[in-house]
Amino acid sequence: MPKMTNRLKRLTARVDAALAEALKPRDGAPVMLYEAMAYCVSGGGKRFRPLLCLGGSLAVGGSPAQTLPVACAIELIHTYSLVHDDLPAMDNADERRGRPACHKRFGEAEAILVGDALLTRSFELLASSRLPNAPAVLRALGRASGTEGLIGGQVLDLAHSRQHTPARRIVLAPGRAAHRAKKIEEIAKRKTGALIRASVVAGGLAGGADRAALNRLSRYGERLGLAFQLVDDLHDRDGAVAVVGEQRVRQRAERCIAQAMQQVEPWGRRAWLLTALAEWLTRNANDTTA
Repeated sequence: MPKMTNRLKRLTARVDAALAEALKPRDGAPVMLYEAMAYCVSGGGKRFRPLLCLGGSLAVGGSPAQTLPVACAIELIHTYSLVHDDLPAMDNADERRGRPACHKRFGEAEAILVGDALLTRSFELLASSRLPNAPAVLRALGRASGTEGLIGGQVLDLAHSRQHTPARRIVLAPGRAAHRAKKIEEIAKRKTGALIRASVVAGGLAGGADRAALNRLSRYGERLGLAFQLVDDLHDRDGAVAVVGEQRVRQRAERCIAQAMQQVEPWGRRAWLLTALAEWLTRNANDTTA
């Protein structure tokens, strides 16, 4: 679908341009800090979360222009989480998207501060957005990013990883495997799914959605967020795949995506972006060589 692809490319380009504007160096701020922030944000991400935000807004009759500050703030939050996730005390990853991780390129202490700066800038963008319901957007993203969501999920993930190191992994009985898979899913709902769900809801808020529409967007985001992590597990051959197997995880992901798409059907063409992103995830679920 070339037309759809071009529409996605144009929206992605608008997000990239707005992010570049948001990360322009300011007088008096260390140049290295902005260089590192831009390095991390421009590292080739798919802009999945900001596009979900724009999609949520479009579905309820909003416009990209009014929603772009929220979409950019979400990408900054996501990038900060990746910078900290790569640190030696966390996942200890040397690379991110085929390039040296932030702490490898700029130093470990600097990477901590870069993550802090990205998070701080995100909430400055939100506070300056002039949206009539900016407090509601701030609450939604703050909750998804904090102890109930991303950070809480990361803490649970660290504890789970220490408990189930590769050396201690054994073949589990079906009942225990199902229990482990449920715990992994709960972690995924917080660490990955919460921000994905909040991205869609924040877009709806920016677009002026009523309560019924927000509930529909929330259900879409919740199912798609879980599917996103399951697809990630399929590609990494880890997480839920290591516990219950590839076939069951793929079936679960496809079921979640179908449930998500059902939520946006009533909006028809206005939900084209949310539908396109769900279809993209379906293709990824079926192509684990990507």
